[in-house]
Amino acid sequence: MKYVLVTGGVVSGLGKGVTASSIGVVLKDCGLRVTSIKIDPYLNTDAGTMSPFEHGEVFVLDDGGEVDLDLGNYERFLDIKLTRDNNITTGKIYQAVIDKERRGDYLGKTVQVVPHITDEIQEWIERVAMNPVDGTEEPADVCVIELGGTIGDIESMPFIEALGQFSYRVGAGNFCLVHVSLVPVLNVVGEQKTKPTQHSVRGLRGLGLIPDILACRSTQPLEENVKVKLAQFCHVPISNIVNLHDVTNIWHIPLLLKDQKAHEAILKVLDLQCVGKVPREPKLIEWTERASKFDRLKTPVRIAMVGKYTGLSDSYLSVLKALLHASVALDRKLVVDWVPSCDLEDSAAKETPDAYEKAWDLLKGAHGVLVPGGFGDRGVQGKILAAKYARENNIPYLGICLGMQIAVIEYARSVMKLRGANSTEFDPATTTPCVIFMPEGSKTHMGATMRLGSRRTFFQINTCKSAKLYGNASYVDERHRHRYEVNPDMVTEFEKAGLSFVGKDESGTRMEIIELPTHRFFVGAQFHPEFKSRPGKPSPLFMGLVAASSGQLDLLLQQTSGIVSSALKRSSPCNGVTKQPKLYQNGHVKNGLVNGYYANGNSILHT
Repeated sequence: MKYVLVTGGVVSGLGKGVTASSIGVVLKDCGLRVTSIKIDPYLNTDAGTMSPFEHGEVFVLDDGGEVDLDLGNYERFLDIKLTRDNNITTGKIYQAVIDKERRGDYLGKTVQVVPHITDEIQEWIERVAMNPVDGTEEPADVCVIELGGTIGDIESMPFIEALGQFSYRVGAGNFCLVHVSLVPVLNVVGEQKTKPTQHSVRGLRGLGLIPDILACRSTQPLEENVKVKLAQFCHVPISNIVNLHDVTNIWHIPLLLKDQKAHEAILKVLDLQCVGKVPREPKLIEWTERASKFDRLKTPVRIAMVGKYTGLSDSYLSVLKALLHASVALDRKLVVDWVPSCDLEDSAAKETPDAYEKAWDLLKGAHGVLVPGGFGDRGVQGKILAAKYARENNIPYLGICLGMQIAVIEYARSVMKLRGANSTEFDPATTTPCVIFMPEGSKTHMGATMRLGSRRTFFQINTCKSAKLYGNASYVDERHRHRYEVNPDMVTEFEKAGLSFVGKDESGTRMEIIELPTHRFFVGAQFHPEFKSRPGKPSPLFMGLVAASSGQLDLLLQQTSGIVSSALKRSSPCNGVTKQPKLYQNGHVKNGLVNGYYANGNSILHT
């Protein structure tokens, strides 16, 4: 097994996750199997109880692991399936060591950070790196490890020590360290400054880790004299200094690595010929096409994102990626209008009239409406009003998790005239509980107690839009993260009123997908389809939303109706309308996209 460690210096937010993912993409295109591990130095056992404002979205894996959002980047870039063990936290490591101590595994020894914590970290990395992640039974050739935080952070010191030991443990030719640093330009001086990177590398060396490759972030391409200076003072060959300057879209990052021969530097350090296969030269043809296509898109499709975490786009990162995958597949330039759900509520009209007017203008100007998942009662009434507006005005609507539940509540109140309809999450004493707490859930413990991970949904009506979007599949496997569900005792009443529950779980009592048959596109899903969206395989439900919002839904449904199942079976290409480009190929949506952010982290959605 070969290991590539990616660390960061100077400041946080440089894009270590994107760099690690892009390194994996290039190595994978060299013909190597790649897996990934993310190390987060915080004490939480996992990301499940952390606020989106604190740490961005919680990404959910097939096995139910609630992990850092960077694992979503790894899965999307590399098209792999990771497990909860691929996200290492200080909490997990200390918990494992303490459990061993309580069992008596250390035979009376004094348990210390060195060697017990550091040994546990190294053993965890070696064990997880061997797990197959690409759908085969073969282990990976290379494991890309990202160390969260910035070099010098006190909480990451045990991991730094462990990784220093690990580099010697695995031996020369099996460990490559890529250090991501910043080369800023001071406006007063106007020149690229190398001193921050010099100090960062000096600190890294002082902790026992020696960088093999420098990945330098900058606004503009590095000047040659700057590279010479970095090589001289950081003791890294010029050929091993890679510049990751700002680009128009994130798809260009793997291309920058390839163009600067970063793969050759990594292959040389790792002596990868010993793997038993001679790596080929990476082509990255699909990545080149997608990056170029994204830059050429001009026809906009506007989607109103109605939520309460709109102040931090990372809170909905996977949703944004899924929208981008679908929009590029459908030849549309995505424009996301962020609508704070609180600003849609009647109280906002009195307290913040300008924000109220702006929010409603954005909602009414959108081609489609998306209400993502969330927890708590803040802003719920605004989400209900958004669902009502979309339903009454025949505007395409997609509700995810809570977004489906509030659509059910709105339907009960407005159509069925059940004025007191609500969720017990927001009103435990409601007389009309449309949404209830799941019986298997815990009301005393918050962490890892929800219905999590991949679950199967069976379609009840094979002619519904959702089933067609999934290629006429009889069932689909999607990832879940929720504590509340639609009240099964009210389903018959809802269906009599015209709301169709077209997807249910294996028991038939848990509602998974809703549709309004008379609406252009009004769909709600209890699961989170965004977590399995990929660049070349956009999520079918997001494809449906964007297609309906851009006048392409009929064509899309014609093409998908000829596919047996994009997720479960392989099928020959469908015969779509010959005058239009095929949106599906071999059972998968083609020409997807995984980005939406510049290399410096700025969102294209605001331009």
